[in-house]
Amino acid sequence: MYRDLSPGAVGIPANTIEDGIRYAKAGGFQGLDLPLGDARSIVEADGADAVKQMYSEAGLRIGAWGLPTRWNADDAEFYESLSKLPADAALAAEIGSFRTMTWVVGWSSEKTRQEQFDFLVHRFGLIAEILLDHGCSIGLEFIGPHTSRKSARYGCAYTMEGMLAVACAIGTGNVGLLLDCWHWYTCQSTLTDIRQLVAEEVVYVHVNDAPTGIDVLEQIDSTRCLPGETGVIDLVGFLQALKEIGYDGPVTPEPFSKTLNAIEDKEVAARTVGDSLKAVWDEAGLD
Repeated sequence: MYRDLSPGAVGIPANTIEDGIRYAKAGGFQGLDLPLGDARSIVEADGADAVKQMYSEAGLRIGAWGLPTRWNADDAEFYESLSKLPADAALAAEIGSFRTMTWVVGWSSEKTRQEQFDFLVHRFGLIAEILLDHGCSIGLEFIGPHTSRKSARYGCAYTMEGMLAVACAIGTGNVGLLLDCWHWYTCQSTLTDIRQLVAEEVVYVHVNDAPTGIDVLEQIDSTRCLPGETGVIDLVGFLQALKEIGYDGPVTPEPFSKTLNAIEDKEVAARTVGDSLKAVWDEAGLD
């Protein structure tokens, strides 16, 4: 696995590969997620090798791409966006990026648990089949905090086990987790739960930390800390467990940090978050 930058996940505006590379290098990252829009423009002008060369010359691995399909929209909007996915997946695969991901709200006051489950299996089943044609996998992020779902009548896939059940029901073999240590912590999963996974069940990873002095059931999704900032989340153990199962994909900070967002020089911001991840990385004994 490798330290990966998704600029938007750390509050850095970077819509081009060139900008992303600059920030990734400033932060000492080993990989950079792929912005499909800019990548498409470059491929249309100069071919896929031009994108590969940009990453190679920067010494960076090509990370994942965010799923553009509007999976939670009404039928008309969903199917319209789904029709564009084959071209997006083909583009990403040609460049060498075979992982995509999205987050999933796993509760509702309108849909029963069964209705939610069936909806997720149907929608993501269609998405997964298209991705499979291009050798791509998708990571689905469950949302763990109790505070996010406590007002909803019906729960569904808001834990590791719940989202893995969705993946198993789809059954295409290319659906797994976007595993965020924040959601792993707030849904009160354990290191043993991670060790019981196989590497293919983890497609993408987010890392961060949690504020001190707040009970796990009272943590607020939008209030987080830099990786290793407080030690509330056992990030060292989390990373070591991922290494044990053979996970080899991106590990990307997503701290929702007001302190980080307040840094005006975004190269300094990239360095700040990169250094925080590198410190935990070294403590975990990772390369």
